[in-house]
Amino acid sequence: MRLFIFFALLFFSCNKDNSTEQTSPVAYRITKSISYNNINVDVVIDKPALNEVDVLLVFHGTVLYDSNLMTAANTTLDKFKGILDRNDMMIVSVAYPQENVLFGDNIVQGEAALLWLKNKASQELGITVKKIFLGGHSQGGYMVTRLNTMHQTNGVIANAPGPLNLVYRCQLEENGQIQSGAVCNKLKNVYGTTTNNPNAYFQRSLLNFTNGFKSDILFVQGLNDSPIQMYSWPTFKQDVLSCTNCQNSQFVEIVGGEHGSLFESPTAKTEFNNFINSH
Repeated sequence: MRLFIFFALLFFSCNKDNSTEQTSPVAYRITKSISYNNINVDVVIDKPALNEVDVLLVFHGTVLYDSNLMTAANTTLDKFKGILDRNDMMIVSVAYPQENVLFGDNIVQGEAALLWLKNKASQELGITVKKIFLGGHSQGGYMVTRLNTMHQTNGVIANAPGPLNLVYRCQLEENGQIQSGAVCNKLKNVYGTTTNNPNAYFQRSLLNFTNGFKSDILFVQGLNDSPIQMYSWPTFKQDVLSCTNCQNSQFVEIVGGEHGSLFESPTAKTEFNNFINSH
C-alpha cells in the first residue's frame, strides 16, 4: 500500500509540472489579420516570452504599392525593436493601406489597429495588454500624431512626421518644380489644383492636426531632412508648442540628421527610451 501511494504521488507531481510547462509564455512573431468595427487590417506581432506586456504600436512610412506593405511593416518593426532598450515589450506593426486610398483616409485602419489593441488583443492573444505606446516614422509619424488627437495612450513618438503641408508640396508638383507623385495626383483628381481648392489639401496636412493631443508626444526631426519637410517644420513646431489643449509635447532636433534620425542618432535613441521609461 505504501508503495502504491508513493507512485501515485509521483504521478500527480509529474502531471502538475507538465501542466506548468504547457502554460509557460512563449515568444513569437506572427502576421495576423485583425478587425475592429468592421475595419480590417494586417499587423505583424512580435511578442516576448511574457503573458503581461506593455505594447509599442508602430506605423511604417510611405510605400507606392500595397504589395510592399508587409515588407514595410516588418522593416519598421525591426527598426523600432533595434533602438528599444527593453526586451519585455510586445511590438505590433500595422500594415495600413496606401495604394488605393486618398491620402489621410487610411487613418481608419490605424484607428482600428489601436482600438483592437485596446479592446480585443488581450482576449484574442491570450495575454494581458498593459501600457500602450504609439511610434511612427514619416507618414507613420503623421498617423500617430493624428491618432493622438483621437485616443489616449501612454505616450506617442513621431519621427519626421509628414506630409506637413500638402498645399505647398502639391503646388511644387503642379508647377513642375519637383517630380509629381501618387499622393498629389490622387488629391488633384478629386479636389482639383491647390490654387482652386487649397483648403481641401490643408485639411489633410499634418499642420491641421496640431491641437487636442490626448497624450504626451515626442517629436524627433533631423534638421538635414528634405527641403519640403524643413520648409514647414518651424511652423508645425510653433503651432504644437502654442497648443493650449494638448498634453506635453517634446521636440528633439538632430543637427545634421536626416529623415531617419530616430534610428540613426544616439541622442534620439536615448530620448526615445527615456520617454518610454518615464511614462
